[in-house]
Amino acid sequence: MPESPYTVSDVMTHTVVAVGSEAPFKEIVELLDQWKVSALPVLAGEGRVVGVVSEADLMAKEEFRDTEEGDPADRRKAGAITAGELMSAPAVTVHADASLAEAARIMARRHVKRLPVVDGVGLLQGVVSRSDLLKVFLRDDEEIAQEIRHSVLGQLPVTTPLTVSVKEGVVTLGGSLPDRMLVPVVARAVRAVEGVVDIRLDLTHR
Repeated sequence: MPESPYTVSDVMTHTVVAVGSEAPFKEIVELLDQWKVSALPVLAGEGRVVGVVSEADLMAKEEFRDTEEGDPADRRKAGAITAGELMSAPAVTVHADASLAEAARIMARRHVKRLPVVDGVGLLQGVVSRSDLLKVFLRDDEEIAQEIRHSVLGQLPVTTPLTVSVKEGVVTLGGSLPDRMLVPVVARAVRAVEGVVDIRLDLTHR
């Protein structure tokens, strides 16, 4: 995997199961179960993402099976039988060159677990999930340390190299800086390295 910043294309799943808007309810349920996913992109034409059908969309049929109460929009989905009728549209998507932080923010703000990855004209390129975004925390400690030494500390105006150690993703920096104003700058830069869980500073300044 490349040095930070990682993009969605580095961690996304390229092989994606999707459905057309005419896919029937039961087929959707079968695909979700077969592929162990919680949502499917809905495609039109040559592969343009027009919506997403999720477990939550399907659950309306069970939720309103024995009641006439509830939100009218949700109750309409209870009577839906195709992906086009069930899907949430427009789809919440992300581009392959987006940062992992950007993808995480979209998921959090829109309360979704996975995002279709699309190109500039909306064609499906892959899918990125919460678990995909967490893959960066599988990076080896020494790999993280090497990136910090090269990409962060190597750019600092210091004559005495700072020491770097990483254990279980927690970075410890030691040494001396020429200016105390550099401390928060260094801390932010280290935290931005993908895979860093936390940072401990053992720095002095002159």
